Amino acid sequence: MVATSFDSKESLMQKYSNVMSTLNELKGKGCTVLHEVDVHTMSQHPRLTNRRFDRIVFNFPHGGFILMEHNKIQIKLHQDLVKGYFTSAREMLTESGEVHVTHKTTHPFSKWNIVKLAEEVGLFLVEEAQFTRADYPGYINKKGSGRKCNRTFRVGQCSTYKFAKLPLQLNKPASELGHFSLRSFHLAENLPPYKINLLDGRQLFLSVVDPNCLWGIAN
Repeated sequence: MVATSFDSKESLMQKYSNVMSTLNELKGKGCTVLHEVDVHTMSQHPRLTNRRFDRIVFNFPHGGFILMEHNKIQIKLHQDLVKGYFTSAREMLTESGEVHVTHKTTHPFSKWNIVKLAEEVGLFLVEEAQFTRADYPGYINKKGSGRKCNRTFRVGQCSTYKFAKLPLQLNKPASELGHFSLRSFHLAENLPPYKINLLDGRQLFLSVVDPNCLWGIAN
């Protein structure tokens, strides 16, 4: 397990009074702790570049308190952060790995369009699970920035979005898949029957029926 922070260790100590006990507990359990890790470039970090992960998790990403949350510029800042995370994390996954993001689902946070951002970098939604903080004893979310950085915040209605790598490079979103020539796609070798959960609740099953065609059947 690897735990990272965007802040330096010194900055964390200034922000959070009990951070050393948390860091020591992590290290005592065998966790590698890295500081000054930027999600936009984390795949190139010297301690991470050659590692692949089964799960990569980012709870409540936030682009900083610049404007009001409903402001389009503020939303774009958040989207740039999340898309940068998706882009880097995708490079760091094992073939069956997943990228997780826990995020508020009410307005204006729903305007971030988390699922669409993931699709744009080649990740598809595996599951959207309701997030309840009480399910994770000891977890306390923090603001992380500004004068009140050490204060928690009300999470309200939120979900953990779980994404996985597409087995092929799509020119269309998964919901539009049907019967297409493989000339349009780069197909991974030995593709097994593959299941994709569509946003309308149906499941799409992909399989190779002959060397030239890929079938997608939505149920």
